[in-house]
Amino acid sequence: MSLKEELQQKIDNLNKPKGSLGKLESLALQIGLIQQTLSPTLQHPCHILFGGDHGIEREGVSKSPREVTWQQMINYGRGGGGVNMFCRQHGFKLRVVDVGVDYEFDPKQYPHIIDRKVARGTHNFLHEAAMSQADYERCLAIGAEQVNECKQEGCNIICFGEMGIGNTSPSSIWMHLMLDLPLEACVGAGSGLDAAGVKHKLEILQAAVVHYQQNCANGIQPQSREWTETTIRYFGGFEMVAAIGGMIRAAELGMIVLVDGFIMTACMLAASHLEPSVMDYAIFGHCGDECGHQLMLRAMGADPILHLNMRLGEGTGALCAYPIIQSAVNMLNEMDNFQHAAITKYF
Repeated sequence: MSLKEELQQKIDNLNKPKGSLGKLESLALQIGLIQQTLSPTLQHPCHILFGGDHGIEREGVSKSPREVTWQQMINYGRGGGGVNMFCRQHGFKLRVVDVGVDYEFDPKQYPHIIDRKVARGTHNFLHEAAMSQADYERCLAIGAEQVNECKQEGCNIICFGEMGIGNTSPSSIWMHLMLDLPLEACVGAGSGLDAAGVKHKLEILQAAVVHYQQNCANGIQPQSREWTETTIRYFGGFEMVAAIGGMIRAAELGMIVLVDGFIMTACMLAASHLEPSVMDYAIFGHCGDECGHQLMLRAMGADPILHLNMRLGEGTGALCAYPIIQSAVNMLNEMDNFQHAAITKYF
């Protein structure tokens, strides 16, 4: 009997009607397979928040100004962010990593910020690639490095967050290109654009895609690894590529990867185009309120745990889903079975 069959048998023999705990049962099965055990555990949960600024922000595609990125990075050290609250509530260790914020943080004044700065923001992808191949590879390595450190501390479940004004724009383009969906279905309000703002954002992103296809992607086989890497680095943010590197490394280490909202789902989409097996380790925590997120999840075959109409980012949706994952593990480990409880098995 395979481990999958043994896990399913254990779940079915818990003293409950078969399938009556719904998604908890499918989560328990997935987690057992990830950890290759009938009795999985959740240990030292970690949350890594990568920060970086985007050149495309200069085109007015976000309601929030650029300085909010560095201001929020500082705020996390005071414990005042949404991500801080949920990490405290659910016992996650928070790591805040500057991969490309357009600000110089004094390490003495802000010791909570891990300095891995590649540059002070990406280039403007309306006109040129957001980052070089070397910077792309460096960001992947930074993400992997941070996951390695969490793993060394005993972590076996991890989630990622982001802080980067303008990062719904590259997420929308990745979704459009990698899933072959209409760009207008992928572009939303971000941090709060009105209808005119969304229209302007769409026009800018349409122009950027045309420029990319004419000048960079021409001659590259669509959906090939070369095309995927070119697409990621042409539009992506430093913080997003670091998250991709972290997701892939976490899967390699057999860790549960808890996926947040629109931007982190786009990063998981990109990661899965590079390494398809990463999806086996992904649990999607939340479907957000950003236009296109539900469409992207559906196209990926992902079934998120929560739908709370959140669009804060930072990894907050994933953190909110953690107690449900804990319940799935507890179900598998703590519920009695029919035989031991001396209850008639009625199916």
